[in-house]
Amino acid sequence: MMATALMAPTAMAMVAAPVPVMAQASGDLAAVQRHLQSVQTMTADFTQQDRAGKVLTGTLTMKKPGKIRFQYEKGVPLLIVADGGSLWFLDYSVGQKQRWPIKNSPLGVLLDPTRDISRYAKVVPSADSRLVSVEANDPKHPEYGKITLVFARDASAPGGLMMQGWVALDSQNNRTTIRLSNQRFGVPVDDKAFRFNDPQRRSGRN
Repeated sequence: MMATALMAPTAMAMVAAPVPVMAQASGDLAAVQRHLQSVQTMTADFTQQDRAGKVLTGTLTMKKPGKIRFQYEKGVPLLIVADGGSLWFLDYSVGQKQRWPIKNSPLGVLLDPTRDISRYAKVVPSADSRLVSVEANDPKHPEYGKITLVFARDASAPGGLMMQGWVALDSQNNRTTIRLSNQRFGVPVDDKAFRFNDPQRRSGRN
């Protein structure tokens, strides 16, 4: 009985210890939700790195709901555009285009401000308390892939967080890392920014 009594406080401490951590994670997830809901438009410079280490740069333009454009650096014949309904990958060097519903893409979490991310996202522990990382995926549809969003705590940014970028992993385990800089929120963005030339019909600038 004495042994049980001596062990009880230790056991209680072990159970109680994660509570502040869980509370912190819950608060961070709520902050990410506020950020995603409050950001309606954004522009930024981006650096993209694939799993082979190839690096490309360009500019990102986003407008919710459902619109994003990755305009690659001059000389790169690629374009990625979400036009409000579909996500398009365009390769002008070979006249190829591929299409996916936005909701079936890891980017869907960024582009739908009505989503409740607490249903399919979790905070990933970080050794740096200045950062918040959130992993999102649909367990019912692993073929959609997953995305890990990375934010820096910044009281002046929407929701108190500044998006630093993300890591996307598709169903074939192709890993793409995006790093952002020069982020600007609430800027005017014309819907024309999400139009594109069909690579199968014409050549020239995308």
